[in-house]
Amino acid sequence: MGYNKERYRTLKGIAYYLLLAGWYLFSLLPMWFHYLLSDMIYGLLYKLVGYRKKVVRQNLKESFPEKTEEDLKKIERSFFHFLSDYLVESVKLMTISRRNLQRRMVFKGTELIEQCIEEGQSCAIYLGHYCNWEWVTSLPLWVSPKAQCGQIYHPLENLVTDRIFLRLRERMGAVCIPMQDTLRKMITDQRSGQLTVIGYISDQKPYWTNIHHWVDFLHHDTPVLTGTERIIKKAGHAVFYLDIRRVRRGYYEGEFKLITREPGKMQEFELTDIYFQMLEESIRRAPEYWLWSHKRWSRTREEFNKNYEVVDGKVIAKNR
Repeated sequence: MGYNKERYRTLKGIAYYLLLAGWYLFSLLPMWFHYLLSDMIYGLLYKLVGYRKKVVRQNLKESFPEKTEEDLKKIERSFFHFLSDYLVESVKLMTISRRNLQRRMVFKGTELIEQCIEEGQSCAIYLGHYCNWEWVTSLPLWVSPKAQCGQIYHPLENLVTDRIFLRLRERMGAVCIPMQDTLRKMITDQRSGQLTVIGYISDQKPYWTNIHHWVDFLHHDTPVLTGTERIIKKAGHAVFYLDIRRVRRGYYEGEFKLITREPGKMQEFELTDIYFQMLEESIRRAPEYWLWSHKRWSRTREEFNKNYEVVDGKVIAKNR
């Protein structure tokens, strides 16, 4: 048994370094080559394989009932073009220079972040799977070193790929905080006096037992994550929404919009509601840049009410 475990660790290590070496060498290629490859990936994903095309098509149709078939088709094609760009831009993140990334991922409103930091208040940043969220990890290049920048993430099941993405996301100085360790990390930082600027991508689909709130989001009755709000209120962080725009291919702008510096004074789920309202505004402005390929609305309130109940604030399965 010990031999098998050791062998597994060795094989996993070899797989990691082989993938890392290939990714690194490929990343060194110029940007124009990556976008040329992106055009080829688009043809493969959309036209040949049809990667999750049915999911994308259904999501778009239900989210924009007012749009024509022609409009929806245009968004669909643009989404797959963008998804292909996102893939190659993520590869490029392995070796892109800080100066080049600062030209391509520009942040506005950072003076608001700086003000909070100077006044001794940490910041929480709401964002979504919109535009290139991987490049948002370059935020440490834009804010005071007095604050530690980071992002909450869900560890990938494939440990080799997870190690690669951790390397990418921490390359510009940000730290990755596993979702289950978020509150512990916030408490530790508060006790040590460490100021933080933490990004929360909070538009994921929650597990059944984590559903405590529903919002009207893109014409769907949508179960949403509320843990971000609870953590923010407990920590007393200033709350921002990062509104990202794609200026042109390979260039983005993210604008920090202050929601509140006093989250404890807000009603239950009010922060969550505001976040999803702001995210929907971003998506409606340019829908092709949101991640339409995930099955965001596979959990329904009817199924939830049938199989789960809330007891003392906890969601538990019926007839356990």
